[in-house]
Amino acid sequence: METSPPKRGRLKVYLGYAAGVGKTYQMLTDAHELLKRGVDVVIGYLEPHGRKDTIAQAQGLELVPRCKMEYRGAVFEEMDMKAILDRHPEVCVVDELPHTNVPGSTHLKRWENVLELLEAGIDVMTTMNIQHLESLNDQVKDISGVPVRETIPDWVMKQADEVVMVDLPPRALLNRLERGVVYPPEKAQRALQNFFKESTLVALREIALRQTAHEVEIRQVTLPESAGGAAAASDSAQGTAAPTTPTERILVHVTEHPSTAMLIRRGKRVADYLRADCFAVFVHAEFDFSMFPASKREAVERHLNFARNLHVETRVLQGQDIAATLLDFARLHNITQLFMVRAQYSPWEGFLGRNLIHRIVRHAQDMQVTIVAERQPTRRD
Repeated sequence: METSPPKRGRLKVYLGYAAGVGKTYQMLTDAHELLKRGVDVVIGYLEPHGRKDTIAQAQGLELVPRCKMEYRGAVFEEMDMKAILDRHPEVCVVDELPHTNVPGSTHLKRWENVLELLEAGIDVMTTMNIQHLESLNDQVKDISGVPVRETIPDWVMKQADEVVMVDLPPRALLNRLERGVVYPPEKAQRALQNFFKESTLVALREIALRQTAHEVEIRQVTLPESAGGAAAASDSAQGTAAPTTPTERILVHVTEHPSTAMLIRRGKRVADYLRADCFAVFVHAEFDFSMFPASKREAVERHLNFARNLHVETRVLQGQDIAATLLDFARLHNITQLFMVRAQYSPWEGFLGRNLIHRIVRHAQDMQVTIVAERQPTRRD
């Protein structure tokens, strides 16, 4: 007799704007509340970073031992997926969702571990900071001057049934940092000189608040603030509107230039806010794409793969007139917004690039054309 697959687990994300705001502590507090109500809860992975209050808050919760893995002569500890799946709790606590696993693990990224747990019917509570959201990567780098290398595709965040922002005013966070609550003194001093500048924290907090508001909006229900100043977004049957057909459609023009990755992020983020379909389209004049110069072809394929990873639909078109081919595709697919980049070109490429943009703007009167300038690195004191 065939058995039906388990009902998919629910995902709850505790979102913050920086380390030390209390995401993990709040998650553990909520886990204790579930335990008191008779829910079977375990800790699948916890990274307290030596913070005494977090370690104390984990007491009384069952901890699934980590598995040890050797890599390049060193031993690392990762979440033991087999042990958790065999134990099969109702709820599993998994800290630091953006983490990259040690090579040889069952999955490359921890968020992939979490998706597997959800498919097995296990509810997951997890944590992340706003700067790890893929579509915000460029914006956060501009604000902080610090590149974020571990990111989560926006579509993974959409898997969350509930998003809770754990908030703490930047000044209060800096006080915690100065007292040694967040990091040891030496590391804290380095943090204060780099990422943990008050202006940076204020900007990141604003982004996190906007993102949380967006999560509330897309779930069609607003909840009251939870304890501890946490703003929450969740999905419930009550007050959920019927899905509507998107009226906006986004097209991102793909080229071989590095700034295309930034353009794809921008277009995808706008599409998510508008709940619009999004396409990433590359047009080449060669009869066969394989005849395109190898280095440029590799760059284009890298950008197209990046778009696919963000769940953006991709197309490779051939046409001697690139502007006309792009606009024909746009009109055929009822595109309302077209995103292009004004990149730094060589003199000859610059002429061709400017000519393409001018022709698109001149002939695309029936759609909004957004030209995004390629940002130049700025020096930070």
